[in-house]
Amino acid sequence: MKKQKGFSLIELLIVVAIILIIAAIAIPNLLRAKIAANEASAVGSMRTIVTAEVSYNSAGWLSGGNQIGFSNALADLGPNGSTTQCNPPDATHTCYVDAVLSGAGTSATPKSGYFFTYAPIAAAAGGSNVGFALNGNPAAPGQTGNRYFYADASGVIRFNPSQSATSSDVPLQ
Repeated sequence: MKKQKGFSLIELLIVVAIILIIAAIAIPNLLRAKIAANEASAVGSMRTIVTAEVSYNSAGWLSGGNQIGFSNALADLGPNGSTTQCNPPDATHTCYVDAVLSGAGTSATPKSGYFFTYAPIAAAAGGSNVGFALNGNPAAPGQTGNRYFYADASGVIRFNPSQSATSSDVPLQ
């Protein structure tokens, strides 16, 4: 009788077990890395929005003959609808940010696992917007991100590890 070449069933099972152990170690690390990347992207998006808001305010956009101050909505910072063109830019379509970021306030379109909620702060007597509050919240807490972010016209980005961040939370270092 000739000796057959190849692997025995036991040897194959040992190899499969080793692969499963390595995967069990690697997958949680991969998920943590993805969450860290989403959080870094959210902070970058918050900085982009704050910079766009300062530019918007400095440009002196008008609505109905009145200077607006800061924008009325996150969508005002982007292009017209889902297009990538602003011909010409106006107070409601400035093209300071891309369509993905300006649309990340809707429940259907998160950017890198985060939704951004923008709220203008109007002057006491009405008129122009004197400030804004911006929140970046994970679309699926624990899966797309762990931290919640907040920024306002001061440009300071703050975070909270467990709930929607506010102006009294810890500044991001």
